Amino acid sequence: MSDEGENGNGADLGAHGAAENEADVLRGEIAELKDKLLRALADVENTRRRAERDRTDASQYAISRFARDILSVADNFQRAIEACPAEARDSASPQVKAVIEGVEATERQLLSMLEQHGVKPIDTADGRFDPNLHQAIAEVPAPGTPKGTIVSVIQTGYTIAGRLLRPAMVTVAKGDNGAA
Repeated sequence: MSDEGENGNGADLGAHGAAENEADVLRGEIAELKDKLLRALADVENTRRRAERDRTDASQYAISRFARDILSVADNFQRAIEACPAEARDSASPQVKAVIEGVEATERQLLSMLEQHGVKPIDTADGRFDPNLHQAIAEVPAPGTPKGTIVSVIQTGYTIAGRLLRPAMVTVAKGDNGAA
């Protein structure tokens, strides 16, 4: 009988070992499936983010094209305002003054609307030429002014959402006595 008892225990141990082995295999499969699930979830999240970024970029591109077209209207308002010097305004009839004020108000409203949509003029107040923001169209003599300093702005430049929409067209100083 002792042989049978040993055989019975041996069979139990063998079955228990096989069950443990199968459990280990199943744990490994579970871990592998969890890993695959986490990777799939990460891929879905990355795809969602990429789609959102693409949608935003497409929207921004469409707005950029529209804004670039509108800028020519803003330029024409500015030209109209500059075409009437202060002396002419002072001596103009009330009707002409009203037209000038209307053009100025319309320009302000247009520029305000552009700014509300992220279109901002490039600031050239510091006078430093930046090839990433400015387009030099001419070098002009400007005694006492360092070479490369912005002397005048021919056309205002704009950015949209931090990206260049249109460079500012500027003239820059040649430097003292035309020296380089």
